[in-house]
Amino acid sequence: MSEEGASLLLSPATKGKAISHEQNDSSESTPLLSNSSDTPRYDGESDGHERDDAVSIRSHPPDAAGPAHSAKNSRRWASFIAMGILAAVVVAIIVLAFIVPEAVQEYAQQAAVIEPTNLALESITTNGVRARIQANFHLDGSRVPNDHVRRVGRATTWVAYQLESTETKIDVRLPEYNNVLLGSAIIPPLVINLRDGDVTTFDFVTEIMPGELDGIRTIANDWLEGRLEKLRLNGVADVSIKSGIFPLGTHTVSETLLFEANKIPAMPKYNITRFNVEDGPMNGSMLADVSLTAFNEYPVELDIPELAFDILVPGCAMSDSILVAEAATSEIHVHPRADVEADVKAVIRELPESLTRVCPDSTSSPLDNLLRQYMHGDPATFFVRGSRNPDGDTPKWIADILSSVTVPVPFPGRSLDGLVRNFSLTDVHFSLPNPDADPNDPDSNPKVSGTILVTAGVPSEMNFGIDVTHIRATADVLYKSRKMGELNVREWQHANSTRVKGKGDEGPELLIQSRVLDAPLNVTDGVVFGEVVQALIFGTAPVRLHVNALVDIQVHTTLGNLTLKEVPAEGKIPVKPLPKGAIGSIDPKVGSLRVLDTTSDSITLQALVNVTNPTPYTAHIPYVNVHVLNNGSVLGSATVENIDIVQGPNSNILVTAKWSPPMGGDHGRKIGRNLISQYLSGWNTSITVKAHKHSIPGQRIISKALSAFNMTFAAPRLDLPGDTPEERSHFIRDATFHFFSSTATFTLVSPLHYNTLYLDFVNATALYNHSEPVGQILYDLPFSAPPGKSVTPKLPVKWSMDSIGYDAVRKAIGGKLKLDAYANVDMRLGNWKESLWYQGKGIGARVQL
Repeated sequence: MSEEGASLLLSPATKGKAISHEQNDSSESTPLLSNSSDTPRYDGESDGHERDDAVSIRSHPPDAAGPAHSAKNSRRWASFIAMGILAAVVVAIIVLAFIVPEAVQEYAQQAAVIEPTNLALESITTNGVRARIQANFHLDGSRVPNDHVRRVGRATTWVAYQLESTETKIDVRLPEYNNVLLGSAIIPPLVINLRDGDVTTFDFVTEIMPGELDGIRTIANDWLEGRLEKLRLNGVADVSIKSGIFPLGTHTVSETLLFEANKIPAMPKYNITRFNVEDGPMNGSMLADVSLTAFNEYPVELDIPELAFDILVPGCAMSDSILVAEAATSEIHVHPRADVEADVKAVIRELPESLTRVCPDSTSSPLDNLLRQYMHGDPATFFVRGSRNPDGDTPKWIADILSSVTVPVPFPGRSLDGLVRNFSLTDVHFSLPNPDADPNDPDSNPKVSGTILVTAGVPSEMNFGIDVTHIRATADVLYKSRKMGELNVREWQHANSTRVKGKGDEGPELLIQSRVLDAPLNVTDGVVFGEVVQALIFGTAPVRLHVNALVDIQVHTTLGNLTLKEVPAEGKIPVKPLPKGAIGSIDPKVGSLRVLDTTSDSITLQALVNVTNPTPYTAHIPYVNVHVLNNGSVLGSATVENIDIVQGPNSNILVTAKWSPPMGGDHGRKIGRNLISQYLSGWNTSITVKAHKHSIPGQRIISKALSAFNMTFAAPRLDLPGDTPEERSHFIRDATFHFFSSTATFTLVSPLHYNTLYLDFVNATALYNHSEPVGQILYDLPFSAPPGKSVTPKLPVKWSMDSIGYDAVRKAIGGKLKLDAYANVDMRLGNWKESLWYQGKGIGARVQL
């Protein structure tokens, strides 16, 4: 046969073609081998399967029509080799039998039709396999376009009628691989009917023996790595033939078959129907149980014995692979054009160090890379290689072939999205940024501490003991689908876990608990952050923050400690709003005051303040500065440093404040003067605190967001020395009028524990019954009001002689009465001076002669 004819040995099939023994039921398009590129997908569904049921053997003259459609991509090599060799032998027998070889050769090549019906591997022997080949053969002269060749061929084959061959050995070699021996087959004696339309049925058993291992390995590796663009097979046999009782001699037959890349079979697709991993019977081991199904689209039947394999995974370099498990298959029964099921058992022992060691110039180990692919739903590549130490029943030739070939097998990944079913944060503690931290230092961000509670679903295939020991994560924090900031837990946090039964139809769950300490929260959107703060302050329902996280998890298993990196997790963190009336319940109280510095228009002082934290949260505040306002004007600022706020009462918080009404301009000076006067007079006054863009150093986004809100409190009452419930916060405790000397003295209580106040000028009027003048004091000599209680010098009183108030004082000599007082006072504290007014009511006054 010519090479051109050999390359076209196999023609495509039509779908569902029936096999018949009658000439009229076959045609030129009847194929030799079945073929389909459709196989079951990963989801277990099956595509349609087109069948190639027969093949034609013919020459290919230039004017011959081409095939009706292209052949499918994948074919069984065993079918190709067996049927191709059989066809070549049959044609060779016919050609060699006649005196007119050229015409008969052309007739045989174009008229021969062989229809395979079954190929079954009956048994595996120590030297190869025993295969049963069943096929039908006939000559169809109508396929020959040349009239002369057709007439000569029909006449010659009608006269000869039958040819018979003896047992023949066929060697198949690879010309393009140094002519290495691929395999050999023994064809038993064959009797062939030569008359046009007569059908010869073949049904025989042949032994196929593998050839040189290096050749098989080389061609297999080229195929697996995609370098096999075409495959040329050359079959050589010495054929002895006779016609009836007449021997026709022994002839050497050589035939070449060429397979293009699109006709070389691909790796069959398979579907994983069961995958289960559990703890092994020995410490430090796990067992994997896997079931696979694949569709056999060929008319091939065989039984595959139990085989042993090594399972490997990619190492750091592309050329490296790491042994991780040993697997064995059960006996596999392959039926023609049917699903094939395979059960695989694998043993995973202690993980090698090379699997968990970080690769050079990388932050990941081979195990990290493998798990990352699997957990993100991408196929992870495993390598399967025949075991070098197979079971004793495995023939050596099979072990040698399988152990010399490493096949990459994609293992379908499983996305872990939605694995985390619940995510919550309790016992929350906030820490504001450190003002001295570098901008790139995590301490420059606010920090969050709390107890993380996670409920995670356990995949059904994971039936082994697992204990979470540490976690860390990076997370995006969102509010109403908009990103507010990033939460970064860079350091490993201790964790523990408990496996529990799932609810309803849900699988088992893993309850994970971890206490996270000082996780930096980087606020990236001040507008969203401001909305969250507003909802917390003024809202009534919990604020739900959405968290999208990539979590690194350290787990302990029977194989040792493993690290799962970048496990996707999401959840909602409900943050409780401030209780109703929370701002008013803060109830600040000033215990003591110390003046640190004064200027002509400002006072810097320190105070110990008691407040109540009405929220369920705690906080550490390294530094924060706020403005103090009244009636919209900035009157000063207040600063706290390195304080810890706990739930409930918080005592003796050191606050540094600066009283500086000029910060609010001229209007601020007036408001500040009136505020102090009202406060000293015992009026109900209030102050407002408000953040500004520099409130938290290095956090302009947070500071700007907080500056949109303010909190107004009743001005804190001062704890004055000798306070009683009746006298509380009255700066003038009592007065004594000396009637004959027309003088008065007053008992004053200074709120300052360490500094002395000075009164440089007093212009005061005393009233009886709220409106009747008693007298006036006009005094321009300075006198002091030291810390605690003190008595003023005798101040001259100018009596209102004709008033009802004067008569009341005269009648009260030796007793007491209640008076009101109105005064304008020039007050001095260090370098600070201010003119204030004072209104006091119900001041107890004694009258003496």
